[in-house]
Amino acid sequence: QEEKLWDAMKITACVLATGLLIFTALVNSVSWYVQSIWDTSGHFWQTTWLKFYYLCEGKEWTIFLLGAALVPSLAFWCFNGILMVADVTGKPTFITRYRIQLGKNDPVDTKKLRQAIYTALCNQLFISLPMLVPMFYIMKWWGNTFSKELPTFHWFLVELSIFTLIEEILFYYTHRLVHLPLLYKHVHKKHHEWTAPIGVVSIYAHPVEHILSNTLPVMTGPMIMGSHIVSIAAWFSLALITTSISHCGYHLPFLPSPEFHDFHHLKFNQCYGVLGVLDYLHGTDTVFRQTKAYERHRVLLSLTPLSESIPEAPKRAE
Repeated sequence: QEEKLWDAMKITACVLATGLLIFTALVNSVSWYVQSIWDTSGHFWQTTWLKFYYLCEGKEWTIFLLGAALVPSLAFWCFNGILMVADVTGKPTFITRYRIQLGKNDPVDTKKLRQAIYTALCNQLFISLPMLVPMFYIMKWWGNTFSKELPTFHWFLVELSIFTLIEEILFYYTHRLVHLPLLYKHVHKKHHEWTAPIGVVSIYAHPVEHILSNTLPVMTGPMIMGSHIVSIAAWFSLALITTSISHCGYHLPFLPSPEFHDFHHLKFNQCYGVLGVLDYLHGTDTVFRQTKAYERHRVLLSLTPLSESIPEAPKRAE
C-alpha cells in the first residue's frame, strides 16, 4: 500500500508539473505575442495619450473626470442603449432569440424601465460622481495616475487581475451582507424587484447598496495600486459592461455567460459573487450546480441559443 501511495504521489507530481510547464509556456507565448502587438502600436497609443494630455493642458481633475466618469458612462449607456432597444421593441431578433428567461420582459414594462433609467442616472450623478472626489486625492497622493508615460501591457494585466480579485472579495461579502433580512427589506429589495433583469438594472439599486456593492468594490483596486488614469478608465468601463452583461437577460454568442447572476435574480439565495469562486468555497452555488442553467453557464461559441441546445426539462403534469 505504501508503494502504491508513493507511485500515486509520483504520478500526480509528474502530471501537475507537466501541466504547470505547459500552462506557463502557453501563457508566456500568448503574453509575448500580445506584448509584441502592443509594442508595435505602443508609439501610437503613447502619442495619442500625450496629445490628449496636452489638449487638457495637464489639468489633472479634468483628465480624471473624463477618464474615470465620462468614458465609463458612455460605454455603459451605449451598450445598454442597444439592449434597451431590443428589450422594448423585440428587435433585432438576433439579440432577443438569446433570451434566458423565456417569456419574461417580452417586451419589457416601459414604466419599470423608465424608473430603472432614472434610478441608474441618479446613482451615477449623485453617488458615483461625488465618490470620485476622495478617489482623485488618493490618486494624486500616489503620484502615478497622471504620468505622461503609459503603463506597459504586462503591468496592466497584473493590475486587471488584482482589480478582479479585490472586486470578487468585496462584492461577494457586501452582497451577502445586504441579503441579511433587515438590510434586504430596506436596501437590497429594490434591486430584486427585477426577477428577470435587464442590463440597466445592474446599477438600479438603493443608494446604500450602490456605495457598498456597486462602487467601492470597483474603486478599491485602483486606489490600492495607484493606477494610471488610462488603466482606471479601461477598468471602470470593463466593470460596467461586464455587470451589464451579467444582468442583460440574454446569453449572447462570444460574450461572458450571464447565467450565474441571472439565476441569483431568479432564486435570490444563490450565486452571490462575480466569478463564482467564493460561492463555490461557501457552498452558495449548490442548487445552481444542479440546474440546466449551470450546464449553460459557458461562453456560447455558436449561433444556436443555449436555451435550444440545452433546454429546461419539461414540467411534470399535475
